[in-house]
Amino acid sequence: MISGILKDRRSALIVLIIIAIVAMSLISPYFLQINNLLTLLQYSAVVGVLALGQVMVILGGGGGIDLSIGSTMSLSSVVFGLAAVNYGLSPWIAAVIALVAGAGFGTINGLLITMLNLPPLIVTLGTMYLYSSLAQVLAGGVDITGFDREGFRTIGQMSVAGVPFQVLCILLPLGAVMAFVTRRTAFGRNVYAVGSNDVAARLAGVPVTRTRISLYAISGGTAALGAVITASWLLNAKSTAGVGLELQAITIAVLGGAAITGGIGRISGTLLALVLVAVLNNGLQLAGVGSTYQIGLLGAVLIISMLVRARGQSKTLVA
Repeated sequence: MISGILKDRRSALIVLIIIAIVAMSLISPYFLQINNLLTLLQYSAVVGVLALGQVMVILGGGGGIDLSIGSTMSLSSVVFGLAAVNYGLSPWIAAVIALVAGAGFGTINGLLITMLNLPPLIVTLGTMYLYSSLAQVLAGGVDITGFDREGFRTIGQMSVAGVPFQVLCILLPLGAVMAFVTRRTAFGRNVYAVGSNDVAARLAGVPVTRTRISLYAISGGTAALGAVITASWLLNAKSTAGVGLELQAITIAVLGGAAITGGIGRISGTLLALVLVAVLNNGLQLAGVGSTYQIGLLGAVLIISMLVRARGQSKTLVA
């Protein structure tokens, strides 16, 4: 039974989540309080949306990874703020503009990678710095405020049946749609085919280049969605809104079972990994554990999960 749980990433994550919740509730008496759980959910929505975009890129293979997803979120946040404040547009229209812009930034990554045959790591590392600098320049180094109108705060501050709006009406529906697309549609089958073996996929008539460009566009779009959620939650558009979130998104995607080589992974695993990471981060913060140790623990969890996975795969090959 135990070996079966270890082989199934999702089952292992569920067990780890239960253990983490019990441990954190014992470490801090505040962990299970309603206000703390709501804060945990609000934070999870943003990094979770980014992780969903990241896992799509990783599934597409070819060494796919998007290191610029955090900077794309920051730049999209500034685009939103400028459209809503400097140009006086409705914040809802500005949000749509930011989403389109984010998808465009992601498309640039995809075009550079596929058309010029450049390594995804190098391309997205470069655009990470480029988008981050551009966000700082456009914002003038200050936060953009003044778009709290037309009920825009609903996205980030409203709750439905006690559950934050951004979780119940954005994160979970987005996860459900992505799960359906990846498992039940031709595009999803193309993603797994390209990620597993792009040469065979191309010979089978799968549009490899178009598929991978689409995945980077999706990643950019989810980054922009994270920017909109954050702007509604904090009621300001920050040029540093996504700083550091790219590594968390990658960690969650890989911890959730996505093979870094592509072609393997499920959206449900990503969502479960998100819960585990959110519980660990929140519980350790309440316990007064410094961010340095939090990052270290998260890294240890990721490495251990990879070792368990490798051991399970080796046993399967021997059998």
